[in-house]
Amino acid sequence: MKVCLSRMIFHGTIKQGKPIEAMAQDGPDQILHSELFSTWNLNQPVKLRVNSNPPDNLPPVSVPQLLNVAVSIGGNLDALAVKREGSWVKWTYHEYQSEVYAAAKGFIKLGLQARHCVSILGFNSPEWFMAELAAIHGHGISVGIYPTSSPEACKYIMEHSRSQILVVENQSQLDKFAPFLNDLTELKAIIMYDGQPKDAKTLKWKDFIAMGMEIDDAVLDDRMKNIAINECCHLVYTSGTTGMPKAAMLNHDNLTWTAGQLTKIYSLVLKGERIVSYLPLSHVAANITDIYLLMAIVGTVFFTDRDALKGTLINYVKEAQPTFFLAVPRVWEKIQERMLEVGRENKGLKQKVGQWAKKTGLDKNKKLLSGNPRAASTLQYKIANKLVFSKVKQQLGFHKCVNFFSAAAPLATDVIEYFMSLDVRIMEIYGMTECSGPHLCTSLQSQRVGTVGRECPGFWNKIDGTESGEICMRGRHCMMGYLKDEAKTKEIFDEDGWLKSGDIGTVDLDGFVSITGRIKEIIITAGGENVAPVVLEENIKSQLSCISNAVVIGDNRKFLSCLLTLKTEIHAETMMPLGNLAPNALIWLHDQGIDDEVTTVQQFVSHALIQEKIQAGIDRANDVAPSRAQQIKKWIILSEDFSVPGGELGPTLKLKRHVISEKYATTVNKLYK
Repeated sequence: MKVCLSRMIFHGTIKQGKPIEAMAQDGPDQILHSELFSTWNLNQPVKLRVNSNPPDNLPPVSVPQLLNVAVSIGGNLDALAVKREGSWVKWTYHEYQSEVYAAAKGFIKLGLQARHCVSILGFNSPEWFMAELAAIHGHGISVGIYPTSSPEACKYIMEHSRSQILVVENQSQLDKFAPFLNDLTELKAIIMYDGQPKDAKTLKWKDFIAMGMEIDDAVLDDRMKNIAINECCHLVYTSGTTGMPKAAMLNHDNLTWTAGQLTKIYSLVLKGERIVSYLPLSHVAANITDIYLLMAIVGTVFFTDRDALKGTLINYVKEAQPTFFLAVPRVWEKIQERMLEVGRENKGLKQKVGQWAKKTGLDKNKKLLSGNPRAASTLQYKIANKLVFSKVKQQLGFHKCVNFFSAAAPLATDVIEYFMSLDVRIMEIYGMTECSGPHLCTSLQSQRVGTVGRECPGFWNKIDGTESGEICMRGRHCMMGYLKDEAKTKEIFDEDGWLKSGDIGTVDLDGFVSITGRIKEIIITAGGENVAPVVLEENIKSQLSCISNAVVIGDNRKFLSCLLTLKTEIHAETMMPLGNLAPNALIWLHDQGIDDEVTTVQQFVSHALIQEKIQAGIDRANDVAPSRAQQIKKWIILSEDFSVPGGELGPTLKLKRHVISEKYATTVNKLYK
């Protein structure tokens, strides 16, 4: 496979006066002519958002080129590592690329046509990575399907994308397709990467790769000559919190430019970074981070098992010793709950030292945030670090970790400050599927708690309003459009090409942006008051640490009410919430001076004093409400927390408000009688 290395220069510039279309004459680094910045057609290239100013002027790079350069820089370094039968199995970058090529040739042999899709369904694995890259190398399009997707969702994505190849993890995932497999007229082959297929027609991954190895490289060379950087190569289906998912079309430049910029924003070390891969690769945050960002810095990816979110994650973190760690808010909350449990077991002097150290850690990090660089050099901090912080990080596997990230949903301030007290600074990243993942970022050098960060070079941001308005985005990270959806594509881009986020935000004098709500979630009361529920909900949760979810209700109503759920334990297998209170809720009870044997949701909601304490928290939240019309007048605690299996949360744990409204309509109506 011959790919020109001279094109891969992240820090280069495009010469002025040279048409971008003339930069390469054939694939994979050619750029097809287009006057369109957006499209809903899978075969329509777009005009790249390149100009003469850095970093918008960096040379575009194809996905095959990104992998090829990683191999040229660190071909013998470990790229992927997965534990199988108790031992780590690893692929170097040379081996990684070799298997990607074999899989790409195998896809072509099985009938994958150019500009057609390969769908991938299963938990994170080296095979998941290889299937995605192989689809792209074969001039096709990769499509991720959430492992938790229902059979109905799987069928919709397969038919909407017209996928010709299906790669599944195991028989359990393949069984989802049994009721409609014969209806998938475009499907030409199925490949399974874990376990033994029941059906002889389903190929095992090893046999599939062996087949690909036997095919002449010329087959793939011919395909790669037709690849263009400004064509769609990856579809990300949104989680569908308001209906059927939309398919965001991302091109090579969206993926590689975004990955390259993230390496600079966070000063990531070439050939020196390690991560654990466990968040769904069908979600844009994990996809851009685990596959493309690590490839851009020639790093190593360690895979967990499928039970990571059920309790095994920390074991893998301890072994992998990552240098940066990405999580969603629920993961950070679970780690916090575990640490609180451990802390409660400490007694006497050990407990007092821990409390002192946490106060010292929080004080140090708040001073750093306020611009005092000497906070990390005080004697108190050095002692606390030696006695507590270094040991805690060692126990968690974070002792080599420099950057800690949270994405996909807002992270509660009390969680951020808890980890700051342990000397762990969590940086929030704001973005969306439609902008390849990140848009606004916080960093160790630029962070303000309660905001989602500031504009970064190339990730251009504007607030469409005076003091408050819709957050709009522009840059090379912005998608091409929604597949087969002209109306929604035209709706999301304004006349000047800005991508409309649907989020309402404000920006302070230092450029830090705060999210105050979503346009589609705005509540208009019977009195005509416009209410952004997210801010009110976060205020309630900040006052009541026992609360897991708060959903403000009041559209076309005379006053606002709220549905509350408690933090409870989660069933390890089904991931459904249980009736027993989680450690956070128990600690809250203790802090309120309630020493009764209250350990369940049922006991909690029937306890008169607890009800008074909850009302007191609601009152405190009401005190900071923007107006009297935005105060919560009534509330109720539901008998069960929200969950993905229950349908109230999407795969990234965002509230599905329309589902909640329908599911709890009777309860809501009672509040207004």
